[in-house]
Amino acid sequence: MKTILEYLFAGNILSREEAKNHLVDIAQERHPLNQVASFVTVYRMRPITIPELQGFRDALLSLRVPVDLEGRDTIDIVGTGGDGKNTFNISTTTAFVIAGAGYPVTKHGSYGVSSHCGSSNVLMELGIEFSNDQETLLRQLDTAGICFFHAPLFHPAMKAVVPLRKELKVKTFFNMLGPLTNPAQPKYQLFGTYSKQLAKLYDAMLKAEDKNYTVVYAVDGYDEVSLTGDSLIFQPTGKRILSPESFGAQTVDPQSLHGGENVAEAKTILLGVLQGSCSPEQKAVVLANAALAIQTWHPEKSLTDCLGEARESLDSGKAFAALQAIIESTVQS
Repeated sequence: MKTILEYLFAGNILSREEAKNHLVDIAQERHPLNQVASFVTVYRMRPITIPELQGFRDALLSLRVPVDLEGRDTIDIVGTGGDGKNTFNISTTTAFVIAGAGYPVTKHGSYGVSSHCGSSNVLMELGIEFSNDQETLLRQLDTAGICFFHAPLFHPAMKAVVPLRKELKVKTFFNMLGPLTNPAQPKYQLFGTYSKQLAKLYDAMLKAEDKNYTVVYAVDGYDEVSLTGDSLIFQPTGKRILSPESFGAQTVDPQSLHGGENVAEAKTILLGVLQGSCSPEQKAVVLANAALAIQTWHPEKSLTDCLGEARESLDSGKAFAALQAIIESTVQS
């Protein structure tokens, strides 16, 4: 590792294969944690390159517990985290709206590292039990329209860096990798990123791989459509700016998106949105993200039509029914 560090500190970059091999070594605990910390710090000091990000992703996917969807098309909606905004669990709430609208969701997520409450934290509070058993996951997908890939169950090799991430409490390149390493590699993905630079990096990498994707960066720093201002959107067809008005909404106050101070409060907010007792701002931001996810699946549809589908899912109770169905499924497992 010392040789690698000297190489990187001298301003050099890694090839895709080198990046993969070095991260495999880290995951298999072949280096002291303090040297790993130095390795991670390199990518706080300079931008990560496409080959390096591809190589790191290759490493984690090569070590994952694989999932075979057996031909099912699904979508994931996931943010990098690390934006420091402490919003409520927007992408997780949105996932139920998408499922309720009839689009199967394979949601990838984990515990909060740089936030109070990650997707796994709030889902556990709701009574959802995680599994990496393929039969269980496919049954949930078919009955509830949604299943969850709790990252620690699918990426056991990441256990090696959990103590380091908890100690650092800042975003690292592992935040960049999370959304890219869904174990099922679903056909459709809506990514949220914490910086414009990373959004452009994702776009360049995904475009070269012929993916069905949307990458979002809210220009005031959110890793999702926040409606607090404009959002920069990257898709295979190009990039565009979407304002709150693009989603039929008004600009919202950032405080209205606050995620609470603990997991119990996060659960209350999520249930409030799905059961119709939330604030107008909370509902609007979930609908906006759901509409963009639906448009990722059906790029030929207008945002207005996609918003209509999302609103029908929420207002009809189908989104909440998806939550109830997966809770019942995990209890029966």
